[in-house]
Order: sequence, then structure tokens, then C-alpha cells
Amino acid sequence: MAAVTPRSLGLGALTLLNFVFVFGTGVEFVRFVSFRAIYHNLSGPGGAPQCRDSVGWAEALRRRSVLSSMCVDGGLILLFALQHSALAWPPLKRLCQAGLGVLHRGFYTFTTALTLQVLMRCWQPVSGAPCLWSVSGAPWDTWLPLLCFILHFLCWMVICSILLIFDYAELLGIKQVYYHCLGLGDPLSMKSPRAQRLFSHLRHPVFVELCVVLWALPCLPLDRLLLAVGLTTYLALGHSLDTQDCAYLHAQLRSKLQLFSQPVMGEGGASSTNHKTD
Repeated sequence: MAAVTPRSLGLGALTLLNFVFVFGTGVEFVRFVSFRAIYHNLSGPGGAPQCRDSVGWAEALRRRSVLSSMCVDGGLILLFALQHSALAWPPLKRLCQAGLGVLHRGFYTFTTALTLQVLMRCWQPVSGAPCLWSVSGAPWDTWLPLLCFILHFLCWMVICSILLIFDYAELLGIKQVYYHCLGLGDPLSMKSPRAQRLFSHLRHPVFVELCVVLWALPCLPLDRLLLAVGLTTYLALGHSLDTQDCAYLHAQLRSKLQLFSQPVMGEGGASSTNHKTD
């Protein structure tokens, strides 16, 4: 076992602090993009409606307050997209790896969480324009938010499960520091070439679930439309799966299903078939 050094303790402390910050930001993002939108899009603070359906679209889009809020929100989405893409750009990624070493993945997740914090705290609701859709009549004003809540809850459970399957510790940069302190090298290099290829093409394995969360709402004001369109477009452009990746996923799924279909052996028993995944 590798000896504990002040450097390894420092790396561990930084990684732990980063995990707390990223995890807390993720919880805030769930509240911001999902559950707060379900219950607070229908009416703003003090019961004031966030949408003004009495105003036509032509008039609303000429209002300075509406255009100003849309420009701010669009800039925030662009800031997030630039950060998330620029640090993943191979030349800049190699530069970060050379300068930060084992902390480069943690730095990427830290800056991602930081830009999300800026987006959530500086977001400008658009209250001077009509909603694309809204439900205000009984009984759907009660039942639809409840159905959206259940749907969002299930989507977030699926997202959390997928992140765990896709090695959450490696995605956050925790495993890189742990392996470095133990002298084991880069954990990604220990995965098979096909798995590394898949990870390079699919670092956001939650596209469908996030799209459901972004669009399935009882009320869709203009600022939420901008957020949904911006993030959906970015997620769609971030995927580059091909037939080899799909074949690998199919092989892994078939292997897991075969593994779970094996009968449970008694004490001292042994399975007659060994399953190996690459």
C-alpha cells in the first residue's frame, strides 16, 4: 500500500471539497430546472403570473425588458456551452492535463459547476410575454403538475442510475486522484479500448431523460423555452455514437442479462459459465 504523504492528503482534501461543491450544485440544478419549475412557473412571487397571455407576441418581443432578459439568459447558456466544450477541446484538454496533472478532471467538473451556479443565480425570468402553453383550469391545474412531478422524479432516478453505471467517481475526477495516490495510474487507461472509445463519444449518457425534464412542464414561459432549446441543442450536438459504439453497448447489455439470468448456486457451488466483458 502506498504511503500517505502531505501531497496525497492535500489532493484528497481538494477532491473532497470539489465533490461537495459539484454535488451541491447538482442538487440545486435539479431544483432549478425541474421541481421549482413545476410549482412556480404557474405563478411568481406573491401570486403574480410569470406569463402575460393578454400581450401579443409581436408586442412582447418589442419590449425592452423581454429582450434584455432573453439576451442575459442566452448569454448564460452560451457561457455554459463554451466552458463545457472549450475545456473538452483536445489541445486545451492536453494543456490542462500538463498543468494540473491528476486534478484536470476535477478542474473540469469544478468549472462546470461554477458556470451552472452563475447560470442559476443570474437567470432572468421573462414575465412580460405570453406562455407557449399553460394549464390553469380545473382539474388539470392540479393533476398535470403532479404528473410532471412523478415523471421528473423518475427521470432523475434514471439519470442517477446511469451516472453510477458510467463510473460516477471517474467522471468527477475522484478515481483519478485515488489511483494516483496508490500509484495505479489513470483509471480510464485500464478500461478496454472499446469502452474508452464509447466514453469519448458519450460523456453525457442522459440525453432522453434530460430532454423530458426540460420540456415536460405544466407551463412553458419564454425563458424556459430558451433554456430547453439551448440545452437540448447542445446535448444533441454533443453525441457522436456510431455503429461500433451501439454494437458495444448491445454486447454489454446482453452480457449483463446473461449474468443476471444465471441460477444462484449453493454454498461451495460454481457457475458453469464465465462471462467476460471487454
